[in-house]
Amino acid sequence: MSIGLNVKIETEEERVIVRIEGRLDASFSPVLESKLRELIQDGKTQIILDFAKVYYLSSAGIRLLLSITKQLSAKGGHLYFCSINEEVMEIIKMAGFERILKIFKTKKEACDALPPDK
Repeated sequence: MSIGLNVKIETEEERVIVRIEGRLDASFSPVLESKLRELIQDGKTQIILDFAKVYYLSSAGIRLLLSITKQLSAKGGHLYFCSINEEVMEIIKMAGFERILKIFKTKKEACDALPPDK
């Protein structure tokens, strides 16, 4: 388990996969926000966030995810989520956001559902 937040960006079949590892909280959400805003400025509008190694999500992290989801939606894009562990999923459900966020069990399911960038 790492301390902080690591963000790794990959491209797979014209889809951007952002692998996140660590804590997504008030201290570290600016790290992810910066990377996502760079991608959006570069014209990437179809993004998958891989949460397989995220072990903590705070309200600040949730606010960031909602903000980026809305920003991409306004540009005709999508932000999909995959591989969320039970503890983090429980936080999302407690906030009532499982109905707003596009969540998939696996990266393959998210990739199959997400249209490629144009």
